[in-house]
Amino acid sequence: MHLRFVLPLVAFVLLAGALGVGLTLDPRIIPSAMKGKSVPDFALPPVAGRTLGLASTDLRDGEATVVNVFASWCVPCRVEHPLLVQLARQGIAVHGLNYKDAPERASNWLDTLGDPFRRTGADLDGRVSIDWGVYGVPETFVVSGEGTIVEKHVGPLSPEDIAGKIVPALERARR
Repeated sequence: MHLRFVLPLVAFVLLAGALGVGLTLDPRIIPSAMKGKSVPDFALPPVAGRTLGLASTDLRDGEATVVNVFASWCVPCRVEHPLLVQLARQGIAVHGLNYKDAPERASNWLDTLGDPFRRTGADLDGRVSIDWGVYGVPETFVVSGEGTIVEKHVGPLSPEDIAGKIVPALERARR
């Protein structure tokens, strides 16, 4: 066979193989450059109507925690919110990072749907979220008591995500 016939065939096979592998990947699994690293240094004021803001020092107090990045304008955040309330009722420390939200809207949202957060920082300009490597809302992180990010979940949480990803990560973070 001539090289001019073999070369396009080889290129086609390689391209088809790469596309085939890509189709088997889960699009919800986005690698995080922050996984395994310390939370960035930050200090955010509380959401309007709340007394406790959120700072990196709060995440280095010895207790494994869940940090949820949310916004009142985020429809998937509303979907996952009852699961966060349930986690908090189970005694799990859940903190909120409110992303680019109008203060009164965030406060009303939490007052209406319930406030599962021990601390809620208002990230009005989104800079702290960028430091965390946030792509969009909602995103959820599991942080060890020493302040190391041990897990990241992109998108709304489901009961399966909590049972299969968040709770096991909390258990790892507590060791």
